[in-house]
Amino acid sequence: MRLGALALVIGAVLAGCGLSVQSPDLFLLSRIGQGRTLTLLVSDSGTIRCNGGPPKSLPNQLLLQARGVASDLGKDAKAKLRIPAGPGSVARYTIRLQGGTISFPDTAASGRHELAEAELFATQSEQGPCAAR
Repeated sequence: MRLGALALVIGAVLAGCGLSVQSPDLFLLSRIGQGRTLTLLVSDSGTIRCNGGPPKSLPNQLLLQARGVASDLGKDAKAKLRIPAGPGSVARYTIRLQGGTISFPDTAASGRHELAEAELFATQSEQGPCAAR
């Protein structure tokens, strides 16, 4: 009985201390080049920070897409993928994940599905939660 009461007290103390578990960030995506610069910090908890602003709610579909991007780019991040810009490139993407950072021009997405998914996520986020006022 005493042990049970002690466990309740410890639980109450820990809850009162403001212990909060935060979900890790999935990735930090930056796009530079012609047009507007974009920076997205995407959290696994379902939030996104657009260009250093406050966290905004990320719709479930975009959160699932972000998780897929992070998973698909994991090996490339560990290998520190760097694709140089070629002719016709107008933007450069840099994505920092837990395992490393990748960098590629917008034209590289035509040959790599996972890079195209990252670009699509950036565009949909910019037009969706990042555009919401």
